[in-house]
This record gives sequence, structure tokens and C-alpha cells, in this order.
Amino acid sequence: MSTRRSLITKEIASQAVIDAFKKLNPAVMIKNPVMFIVEVGTVITLLLSIAPDLFGADHVGRGYDIAVFFILLFTVLFGNFAEALAEGRGKAQADTLRRTKSETMAKVLQKDGSTKQVPSTQLKKGDIVRVDTGEIIPTDGEIIEGLASIDESAITGESAPVIKEAGGDFSSVTGGTRVASDYIIMKVMTDPGESFLDRMISLVEGAKRQKTPNEIALTTLLAVLTMIFIIVIITMVPMASYLNVHLDIATLIALLVCLIPTTIGALLSAIGIAGMDRVTQFNVLAMSGKAVEAAGDIDTLILDKTGTITYGNRMAAEFTPVKGVTQQEITFVALQSSVKDETPEGRSIVELANKQGGVWANKEFESAEIIEFTAETRMSGLDLDGGVKIRKGAVDAIKKYVSAIGGVIPNDLDEIANRIARAGGTPLAVAAGSRIVGVIYLKDTVKPGLKERFAELRAMGIKTIMCTGDNPLTAATIALEAGVDDFIAEAKPEDKIAAIKKEQQEGKLVAMTGDGTNDAPALAQADVGLAMNSGTMAAKEAANMIDLDSDPTKLLSVVSIGKQLLITRGALTTFSIANDIAKYFAIIPAMFILAMPQLQSMNIMHLASPKSAILSALIFNAIIIPLLIPIAMKGVKYRSSSADSLLTRNVLLYGVGGVIVPFAGIKVIDLILHGLSLV
Repeated sequence: MSTRRSLITKEIASQAVIDAFKKLNPAVMIKNPVMFIVEVGTVITLLLSIAPDLFGADHVGRGYDIAVFFILLFTVLFGNFAEALAEGRGKAQADTLRRTKSETMAKVLQKDGSTKQVPSTQLKKGDIVRVDTGEIIPTDGEIIEGLASIDESAITGESAPVIKEAGGDFSSVTGGTRVASDYIIMKVMTDPGESFLDRMISLVEGAKRQKTPNEIALTTLLAVLTMIFIIVIITMVPMASYLNVHLDIATLIALLVCLIPTTIGALLSAIGIAGMDRVTQFNVLAMSGKAVEAAGDIDTLILDKTGTITYGNRMAAEFTPVKGVTQQEITFVALQSSVKDETPEGRSIVELANKQGGVWANKEFESAEIIEFTAETRMSGLDLDGGVKIRKGAVDAIKKYVSAIGGVIPNDLDEIANRIARAGGTPLAVAAGSRIVGVIYLKDTVKPGLKERFAELRAMGIKTIMCTGDNPLTAATIALEAGVDDFIAEAKPEDKIAAIKKEQQEGKLVAMTGDGTNDAPALAQADVGLAMNSGTMAAKEAANMIDLDSDPTKLLSVVSIGKQLLITRGALTTFSIANDIAKYFAIIPAMFILAMPQLQSMNIMHLASPKSAILSALIFNAIIIPLLIPIAMKGVKYRSSSADSLLTRNVLLYGVGGVIVPFAGIKVIDLILHGLSLV
């Protein structure tokens, strides 16, 4: 699933062509009022082509009626093709998800302690199942006994297994994953067909995809615009008769189709389906299309500090020598103390020393005795061949150690240690023999690139709030370094809910991430709750999105996808409506110019003839739909900026562009038709 598919494959495109014809069924088409009107017009022009006198009116000619019919037919087919293409990609994604759900047999524990083999599809909520090494976890559940390494590559694409155990925040398991070592006893938490993957399959296939509020509102707007233009066309007939202008039925249908928002009407459903697909490609299971859309409207992000903003592991940030010791000496002794330390802290000390010019040869430490850290001594280090003992550890432990062997405590040691502690860091004293040479500053390091991403969110008008259990001083230090807008220190679960409610009472939409049971109430309260797949079942049930990769920063990408969905819909709507201006200048003068020569000033395109003008506008209206399909599927390129700048850019690009492109396109088509003597 982590491998992105190409935009359109041969198989998806071939099936979409077939589905485009199947969707001509009026029972299907009526769900899209705009395209249904086009289909009705197509049927009428077909009848005119077969029986010109059917409606008892004069006609421009059967050839003209046939041409209008085929252009309208292709307009409808192109619109159906766009939707079928998006659905095809969704079905392909569903097939990928479905492959993770093989029909496995589960060992259900009975009351007498025995096990019974049951197909995974027959498991019910509350069943107790044992899964041993190498076996597939049959469905979603919670580990109630055991500790095991779980291979989740089937759903995340990542090969490294993760440790799951009973209790705590890492007890949830997902159906389709595999126990790589040891065993687990799990409690089934879903009934058949209700697992997270089952729900996602239904959504991406479109079987249960409900239109989002914005999509419903836009569909209503398009339907209203269509009704208005139908009224305009109907009233145009008596007006034309008064001017002694005859308007045949095919021309009126062509005018209606060109003026109603057929472009966005044809692409609207495809945009929504493709938006869901893009979220899934990021290994995020969205429980509803509404959640994806809401992500695009988010005003506030609430994020945990540990694991989201910071790595969660203390890492070396600075070596501070005591008075009388050089920077070079403290760097080298810190390196010596950690060169055999395989903990994350130890490796970070070696890495920092290396950056500051510290070098070593492995042979120098081959015979050195490694002193492991213990809770009793609170120190670790090396005993070198020459008898020199290198130690690092808690400041009071190192002071006690050095004093015991006759060393002297530097006067400025406590001052350095207290300064680091006040900044929210952890001080580690370093000693070589009986000399304390300085202090290592360990800090919970902010993940690289986050400050820039938070700046992007700020440019979009999104406020970021960090929640942490740290004291206010430490929280303020991390918040400043990460670049978040605000922070909540010493935060308890109820503080997170209070923060979300406060923002919502101000009319803002709020998103947050979480993985623990204590995060569940806040995830449920948030408008967009992103739960980690590695977290508890309670958190995943409360959220409306689940990140299969368990990357808390994924929420930042989800916000971008949601905004891209909204921007794509808005941009193509703007382009579609702007198109009507050019079509108006192409068709209206052509229809009335003979009776009203004064309209010559509006004939700015100087098209060859009334027929050519109408057919050129109709052809452009048809071919613009497939040309915009890649944009609808891939989405408009999103750049982090304020709402005002985004609006200005889209108005210029898709509004002004939506006016200019049709003028050029219709003129080119007119020249081709006239050059081929087709009109």
C-alpha cells in the first residue's frame, strides 16, 4: 500500500469506458441533475435526427441535428467516464485492502480451555482468540494476554515488526497482520463486516460513500443554476418569435447545455472519490468522506509533544566544560564514555562528538571493560586499558563517585546542571578518573522540518497547540523551538477536551492526534481525530481517521489533502462557470445577429457562421471534460498560503483562465470546422 499507483492504468481505463456506457441508465443519471438534463437533450436530438418532423417544427437540417446528438452523447459519456475512472481507482484500492483480509482460520478459546477452529468471517465481538507465531491475526482486536512482535507490512508496507502487548497504549491489533514471534491471546472487538478495513473497503468502492456537506451544497447550487437556465431558454423562445427569429429545438438544447455548469457537474463526483483515494494512498483509513473534507477546513491543530513534535528519546544537544577544561577535552571524554553505549542517548552523544571533531579508532576500545548502567549506580562508562575509568551519569551520582576516590567537585558544576534542568533538559556529568570534566545536555529533540511545516500551517491561518505533561518551563522551551503557536503544560486528558471545546465554541474546527485510551474522549470531541494504528482500540473507535503507519505528524499531510480536495472542487467550479462567458459570446450573437445586426459588436470572435458557432461551443464543452479529468483525479497543486492568496491565485488561474481558454478553444474549433467545410 505504500507504493503509489500510476494515475490511470490500462485496466482501469478500459473498465471505465465500459462503465461510462452502463451509467447512461436514467436511474443512475438522475442522481446528477446537470448531466441528467444533458442526457435528456441527447435523447431529444436523437429523436430529431431520426424523425425531423416529430416535434412539428422546422429544422436547420438533419445533419446538424445528428452532429448535435453525437456531441451531446460524447459530453455525457465523458462525464460518466470521469466518474467511472475515479470509481475504478477506488475499486483497485479496495482490492489492495481486501487482499489483506484472507479467509483465515481462527483458534477460538472455549470455556473448558480447548480451542476450536472457526473461519475469521464467523468471529463475533467478544470472542477470545489465540494467535501463535506465523499466524495471521483474523480480525481487529485487543491483546488481553501475551507479548509479541507483529508484522504489519501487509497493511502499512513497512517491513519492520512492532511490539504489541497486553495493557497500555499498544495493545490493539488489526486484522490481516501477522504474529512474527511469540503468541497473543486477543479479544475480538468487531462483528463480521465491521472491521476498520471492511469499512474502508466500502468507502473507497463508493458503495456507502455519502456526499459530504460541501458536495451536497454545491450539487444543490448546480441544480438551481440548471433550473434558472432552463427558464431562461424557455422564455427565450417567445422573445425570439417577437423578433422574427426562429430557434430550432437542437439549437436551444445546445445553448442550454453550453450555459449550464456541465463541466463541474461531470467532474464533481470524481473529485470526491479521488480525494478519498488520495488519503488512502497515504496509509490513512478515513471513516467518512466528511472527515477528509473537514480536514481541509481545520482552524486549529492540537498535537501531543512526545512522539509527535519530539522524538521522545533524550538526545545530546551540547557539551559544557567546567572551569579549567577545554571544549575539546569534554568532547573527547564524552565520546569515550559512550562509544560502547548502544542506547539512543549513547548513540546521540557519539554523533554529536563526531560532529564537533571527535574521532576514535575501534581498536582503542576493543579490550576496554564496559560498565553498564544500573538503577543503583545511575552511571555507565568504560574502564580503559591504562587504568583510566571513564564515567557518565546523574550529576549527584558522579559527584558521589568522584568524592569517594578523592576527587574535587568543580565549583561551577551545580550551576551548569541547574541551568540545563531549568531549560527542561537532563544534565549528565562526565568524569575521567577523579576529574569531572563537564556536563552533557540531553534534551527531547524536536523532529527536523516541523518548524517549517508549522510555519506553513500558520500561513494557511491554522493555529497549532502543543499538549504536554512537562512543566511550563520545559513546555515553553520546546514550544519555542518547534514553532507552535501555543502550548498547554502539565496537561491531563480533561485539559485536552477543554482546549478542543474552547476552540469549537469560537466557531473553529479542531483536529488532534492520539493513541492512548486517555486520548479517546478528546479524539471523539475533535472534528478530525487521527488515531494511531499502534494505539488502543478505544482511541481508534473514537477517531474518524486511523493512520496505519502510526506517524502522529501524518495529520499535517491529511490537512493538506483535505485542503487540496476543497481547492480542486472550488477551482474547477470557478473554471466551469467562467467558461459560460465565452460560450455566451459565441452562441448568442450567432443566434440573433441576422435579426439584430446591432449584436455584431458582441461577435468578438467573428465565427464563420451561426451553425459553426453553436457546434464549436458545443464541441469545446464536450472535450474540456476529459482534458480536466487528470486535474480532478490528481487534485489542484496545493501551496501553503493564506486563504486570501489562494483565492486570488485560483480566481486568476481558473477564473480568468476559464474565460480566456474557451475563447481560444472555440475559435480554433471554428477554424477547423470551416476549413474542412463541415458547416
